[in-house]
Amino acid sequence: MPTPPQAAPTLDPSAPVRGRGSLLRVLGVGFGLAVIIGNTIGAGILRTPGEVAARLPNSWLFIGVWVLGGGYALLGAFSMSELAAMMPRSGGYYVFTRRALGHFMGFAVGWTDWLAQCGTTAAVSIVIGEYTDKLLRLHLPQYPGLFGREIEVAIAVTIGMALLQWRGIRWGSTVQNLTSALKALGFVALVAAIFAFAAPAASSAPPPVLPSGLPLLVALVMAAQAVIYTYDGWYGAIYFGEELRDPGKDAPRSTIWGVVSLMVIYVLVNLALVHALPMGTIANDKLALGSAAATIFGQWTITIISVLMIVSMLSGINAYHLMASRISFAMSRDALLPPVVARVNRGGTPTTALFLSAAGAVGLTLLPLLRVGQKRPFEDVLAIVTFFFVTDYLFAYVAMFVLRGREPDAPRPYRAWGYPWTTALALVGSLAFVAGALVSDTRNSLYAILVLALSYPLYKAFRFLGKNAAA
Repeated sequence: MPTPPQAAPTLDPSAPVRGRGSLLRVLGVGFGLAVIIGNTIGAGILRTPGEVAARLPNSWLFIGVWVLGGGYALLGAFSMSELAAMMPRSGGYYVFTRRALGHFMGFAVGWTDWLAQCGTTAAVSIVIGEYTDKLLRLHLPQYPGLFGREIEVAIAVTIGMALLQWRGIRWGSTVQNLTSALKALGFVALVAAIFAFAAPAASSAPPPVLPSGLPLLVALVMAAQAVIYTYDGWYGAIYFGEELRDPGKDAPRSTIWGVVSLMVIYVLVNLALVHALPMGTIANDKLALGSAAATIFGQWTITIISVLMIVSMLSGINAYHLMASRISFAMSRDALLPPVVARVNRGGTPTTALFLSAAGAVGLTLLPLLRVGQKRPFEDVLAIVTFFFVTDYLFAYVAMFVLRGREPDAPRPYRAWGYPWTTALALVGSLAFVAGALVSDTRNSLYAILVLALSYPLYKAFRFLGKNAAA
């Protein structure tokens, strides 16, 4: 029988790090909630309702699938909260996987998670550029030279948000708290306005036909998949374990209450849509919330939605920078990346890691300039990024089972509610999504697997360089 791989050693987060400086334990539950809201709510809530309504043109099923998606995220939150409280280190999924499955699997998850965060930063910054272009064309038509600058705006936003964080975590957390609060208030105010001023939906057209039998089951699965992707980001607080003042309590509270907050906001948004628009109108509408807002704001709708989304996505980019830099910082501290990446300034910012994350995002932002003919390389990158997010979930749930079996007596300030059933359900869901991606988008899934395979030679190279540097 082969000898099982030796577990990665547990490090004391208060121990000196390789490099200079250390992270600061100054964050609380408020920041955890802010980073979850900032990391999650974005353009998806504008686009996904139309896709879901097209598959499930029934108001009860339409709302129910949003509750179902939130419930799935809550199952994951229970497990992630236990892992984050048990291992109060910054770095996210990488930390959990390395301890449970060893150095290489930790490196593979850290590598793909870092790429996913950089890719998301690039995607969101480009959408900011697109919304900014809409506002300029609408309000400054006399300056056509400002039009068509989406990529330049995206790069400026990526670099600008990184510079705000450069001074320290207090600056980064302040920006996160402010932008997330504005985002949440903006969505709540818009929903309240729709309920207060929009007339109840009425349509003379017959409602779309709801499928039955196997087609209904397929529609439910596809709709749930889209909804769960819209909830992606609920785990944001787990990246800051050693910066939370009381990680044993703050990480679980932030994660679980963060998911509940997302559920409330998403369900309210979709209830407002059902109130203001017929299901046939919501179906396939790529900007359903904008259509609902148009019933009360008229010509100001584009401006209101664009400003709301720009604020929302600035909050997201701040969160992505914070998380991506913690991943590479943690990998460097564990000798899986060069020591310089673990350097931290007096303000508690891992500056080299932040620079690398911003540079990676800028590089991916330039991908649309490489388009040839009908090819869409950037959309392919987004599909690969989504695959990585789901596989990170999967490895974290596996880590949960491994650590419960191998370290039953380890201190666990929070124990997952409903274990092992809640963790098993979350794991099965992740496996189903990976299988679905392999079937429905085989080409991009294979590309993702190739990028994942690239982690092995990279791991070997960095380990070799690290040993030589220590010799």
